[in-house]
Amino acid sequence: MSEITAPTREITHRNLADSDELLPIREVSRLTGVNPVTLRAWERRYGLIQPTRTESGHRLYSKADIETVERILDWIGRGVAVSKVGKILARDDQQAATVRAERDTGEDAQWPQWQARLKLAVSAFDDRTLEHVYGQIFSTYPLSVAFQDILMPLWNELHRHQGRFGQASEWLFFDAFLRGHATQRLQHACAAPVLRVVLAAMPGECRQLELLVAALLISRDDLAVRVLEMGQPLDELTLVCEKTRPQALIVFSNHSQTQDLQGRLSRLALTLDCPLFLAGAASDMAQDELAGSSIGCLGSEGRLMQRRLQQFLSGQLDT
Repeated sequence: MSEITAPTREITHRNLADSDELLPIREVSRLTGVNPVTLRAWERRYGLIQPTRTESGHRLYSKADIETVERILDWIGRGVAVSKVGKILARDDQQAATVRAERDTGEDAQWPQWQARLKLAVSAFDDRTLEHVYGQIFSTYPLSVAFQDILMPLWNELHRHQGRFGQASEWLFFDAFLRGHATQRLQHACAAPVLRVVLAAMPGECRQLELLVAALLISRDDLAVRVLEMGQPLDELTLVCEKTRPQALIVFSNHSQTQDLQGRLSRLALTLDCPLFLAGAASDMAQDELAGSSIGCLGSEGRLMQRRLQQFLSGQLDT
């Protein structure tokens, strides 16, 4: 019997009421674009996925398993070796659990409902409804929750599924909408700050919306973040900082870094009159490598980035 026709009555280690949520490996391969051989290797060699087994040994995958496959693909797309993805996934899960525990509101159960409403508006290219739902979200949740837990997960989901007909257009529509609103919020936040920092993307290693959202998450009432344009040359950041005199320069990247990362950033730090920080997923991956250097790591979670930056600037943490 092939895996795709394995009967659900043979399912073990899972309540039969959940059996309709389980998919055979060939269907998972079709949905994700990952061939069955690779899926088995990720399970056996790296322990990245743990599908349910039927009594006859066939693999069956849950929605959570498919989401894990998509997360693995996302990190591989950022240049991370598959052998290192497991550690990153575990860290992300632990960080998400910590954030949920700090909030302790129980409102996270409603996030999928908001995302479903957003998705309907996006799939219809209905900017008026999208604007309405967006406004409701921000009247219900703080900015960090709205972007990190509701908007950006949907943005990432649409981006991962661009290979399906029509979803590239949906992602572009949603991306343009969020970039416009994020830019407006940043302009409003820069009204009369006490402190200013400059945020620049590592060339080619993040998308504009990711950079804008990072700026929003870092900013406070007394601290404005000036976002430099995408494509800003790394070797010209010294000139920009000489002209603008910020309290700090933050370099943002969501990609795995080359071995020369510390050297590149250290050379940049030597030319600056302000502290240099690394933020984004690259900061999490390079934290051990940069420990003890002159470059501070802010992490990738919004409140953590804001808190660490505040501590660095107030002298409570050493770079």
